[in-house]
Amino acid sequence: MLDGKKVLFSGMQATGNLTLGNYLGALKNWVTLSDEYECFYSVVDMHSITIRQDPAELRRRARNLLTLYIAAGLDPEKNCIYYQSHASGHAELAWILNCFTYMGELNRMTQFKDKAAKHADNINAGLFTYPVLMAADILLYQADVVPVGIDQMQHLELTRNIAERFNNIYGDVFTIPEVYLGKVGAKIMSLQDPSKKMSKSDENPNGSIYLMDDPDTIMRKCKRAVTDSEANFCYRDEQPGLKNLIDIYSACTGKTPDDTVKEFQGRGYGEFKVAVGEAVVSVLRPLQEEYARLSKDKAYIDSIIKANAEKANYVSSKTLRKVQRKVGFPDRIR
Repeated sequence: MLDGKKVLFSGMQATGNLTLGNYLGALKNWVTLSDEYECFYSVVDMHSITIRQDPAELRRRARNLLTLYIAAGLDPEKNCIYYQSHASGHAELAWILNCFTYMGELNRMTQFKDKAAKHADNINAGLFTYPVLMAADILLYQADVVPVGIDQMQHLELTRNIAERFNNIYGDVFTIPEVYLGKVGAKIMSLQDPSKKMSKSDENPNGSIYLMDDPDTIMRKCKRAVTDSEANFCYRDEQPGLKNLIDIYSACTGKTPDDTVKEFQGRGYGEFKVAVGEAVVSVLRPLQEEYARLSKDKAYIDSIIKANAEKANYVSSKTLRKVQRKVGFPDRIR
């Protein structure tokens, strides 16, 4: 706990462009958590380099993502918003935790298998030990809760196993993190393949609405969204394309899916797709305007980067020094 609040940790990779799914599923809800939790929101740029990146592009995307965090409503005075690479404890703790993680555990990680299949020409050690760095991210701040999706549950379970193993050897060192069970954001699927999540890395640009898409692009993508040939306007799994659009409209307007079904009952899909596009444009416009304003204020963003890196290092160093002493590293002479 920090200042009487439980600690929450989360982060996003500085690769690709954030989608409407990232916003409605995670970022929008992060904004409401700072009253209840002491929140650490990282731009996890160290995770990004398991896949080859253009250095200048990675720096640009990392700054853009940090700026987007703030534009979305995260107060940098109440939340620690920082670059993962600016807090050296992430890498230092990850090395120690590597020595408390078993090869068999890492071999079972399904995300490694998926990514290795996609990047067969660059199956590096970082890709294999990625979950250990994720464990270090979480344990470094003694996080009580971590909001994760289904695809990251296996990594959080490994984090818990590593922490419990370390604690069993050295005493009560790490807080054992729990899954955040608060309000869950909308799960937004691809507009072109509603069996898959809307993704930053979708090869079909029409499948995802990006946070910086202009109104015309948003409207075009919504109009092209996959639905079905059925005449029924229903919210059900058998009509995944329509169900996804109802989820998007409901999340953007604050209505329930049932309310949305009643509103558009007897009206055509074409009319509904236009309404979805208008709702998305309305939600993203203030975010885009604030992002444009903040992007021009270099001094302000630089000051946030500096101040929050200092906070992240200050908080994380307490855990790191304790861990280093537990494993037998010599005390530092000050």
